[in-house]
Amino acid sequence: MRSEWRREAPTAGGVSQARYAPGYVIFRMATFLTIDVRHAARLLGRALLRHCPNCGGSGIFTGWFHMRAACPTCAIQFERGEPGYHVGAYMFNIVVAELIFAGVFAGVLVSTWPSPPWDLLQYGGGVLMVLAPILFYPFSKTLFLAFDLIFRPVGHETAGGSR
Repeated sequence: MRSEWRREAPTAGGVSQARYAPGYVIFRMATFLTIDVRHAARLLGRALLRHCPNCGGSGIFTGWFHMRAACPTCAIQFERGEPGYHVGAYMFNIVVAELIFAGVFAGVLVSTWPSPPWDLLQYGGGVLMVLAPILFYPFSKTLFLAFDLIFRPVGHETAGGSR
């Protein structure tokens, strides 16, 4: 059975008795949820290449800002059946842009201390805050889908209903 996560019934003491194939690295989030870390890394790697996280197929974008409704290879729907699903990708995009800004700002500040270039930080930071979300936009969509597939694999929404 190929499963990236499994629901397990806890036994006495809250420890599960599930058995895994040798070599699998399992991250246990709770007694009822385990994640195959290698599969999660594969999903995230595919997403960073702007490929479908589910199957690795390319061609899911028709432009920098437009993602197809479904994967042309495996036909997975990218909206995943919830209203407002795309808002998560937008928030992911904004958080990453702010982290990039904070990292660059702190790096320049520390490396040029005691006389940091305040004008460069002010104007460069503004330009960075405009460009980073634009450049990261398609990656945020695929990475958010990969995170969703880690915790809700394909078929989960039909088997157990929506969240």
